[in-house]
Amino acid sequence: MIPLSTRMRPDNLDDFVGQEHFLYKGSLLYNAIKNGTFESAIFFGPSGTGKTTLARIIASEMDSRFTEINASTSGTKELKELIDNARLRFFGLEKKTTYVYIDEFHRWNKLQQDSLLKALEEGVIRFIGSTTENPYFAVNNAVLSRVRNIYEFKRLSRENIGALLHRALNDREKGFGNLNIGYSEDALELLAELSGGDGRVALDTLGFIVENLDLPQSITREKVAEAMQRKIGFYNKGDDRYNLLSALQKSVRGSDPDAAVHYLARLIDGGADIQMIGRRLLVMASEDIGMAYPSAVSIVNACVQAALMVGYPEAAVNLSQAVVLLASAPKSNASFLAYQEALEDIRTKEIDDVPDHLKDAHYRGADDLGLGRGYKYPHAYGGYVRQQYLPDNLYRSGVKYYRPTNNGSEASFKKFLESLEEKYGRNNQS
Repeated sequence: MIPLSTRMRPDNLDDFVGQEHFLYKGSLLYNAIKNGTFESAIFFGPSGTGKTTLARIIASEMDSRFTEINASTSGTKELKELIDNARLRFFGLEKKTTYVYIDEFHRWNKLQQDSLLKALEEGVIRFIGSTTENPYFAVNNAVLSRVRNIYEFKRLSRENIGALLHRALNDREKGFGNLNIGYSEDALELLAELSGGDGRVALDTLGFIVENLDLPQSITREKVAEAMQRKIGFYNKGDDRYNLLSALQKSVRGSDPDAAVHYLARLIDGGADIQMIGRRLLVMASEDIGMAYPSAVSIVNACVQAALMVGYPEAAVNLSQAVVLLASAPKSNASFLAYQEALEDIRTKEIDDVPDHLKDAHYRGADDLGLGRGYKYPHAYGGYVRQQYLPDNLYRSGVKYYRPTNNGSEASFKKFLESLEEKYGRNNQS
């Protein structure tokens, strides 16, 4: 049986779901396809985000021959035959360009990739390559220079996936519209969330559920959990995930790595996705650790990126490292408090303009306005020189937002700032 994700592929641009950051009615890409001016491109991003679907729609809209190959199973020989046939078509009676879609293009070596170059230059083929790898690393520069655009496909939003699921359940020709399948919106929302932004996973899981339902059974959250082989845990109670995230952050803030790892394990076991956990960890690295250990945000970011790359279950190893690091690191929220105080002043006080000597002076006429005059370049003074940086009224009142602690690395920054005050006086005091 043909998978549901294959049956439900849209046939035209207006039915394509997702990637609104570059494809929408009136966008340059949309118009290029509709106007027949689309040339070559590289699509990169995660699986199940619409790369192959969009390539096929482009070929149909352009009214051209479309050939699809996979770089993992095809080599130079197959490509040579394809190009020879395309050349006969281009220079023969048809005089039409062939669109070649090469999936997993990053799997070809330099020689194989370069075999496209002459055909691209002649216009014999138009090339669409898709890859899950960053093309700036995985694709030869010679190929990149001949491709007009590189489009990054992002994971589908829950709303995108929800739209795909509803379409499949209601479509009478390609979907299950004739079966009148009962379902709860909660079940579809859970399926959208557990699919991790992968439309193929969502649709094929829906297909598996429907094909194995004992009608007139409905699609329920329990059926979705069974099909995904995932424990729904806190998904039974919508606010539990936020309680667990809150407990995780407070345990980190309280320097209790055991409690922090406990709540991380409950989040993962309950079905929390990597991005949900990763976003909170990155906030914690700056909000709660901050200048006490400035490297924390870089290390945590590396752990989160590694987790996204390897996926579950191994991603738990990376996330656990990040959590233990944060819980075990010295703590300071001084930088965050400084921002909050500054923001409060901006919202509640009349603030004077930027001092003239700090204003941009890199344009004609700036000097005539007195902008930039009197600015002292700190590097010309050995790295520091006392001068006014705050707006006039804040400067006169001696405003101070950042109050460093003695915790961890922040103590050394505090000592440095205090040494400047002792030697030169404060910048924001008369």
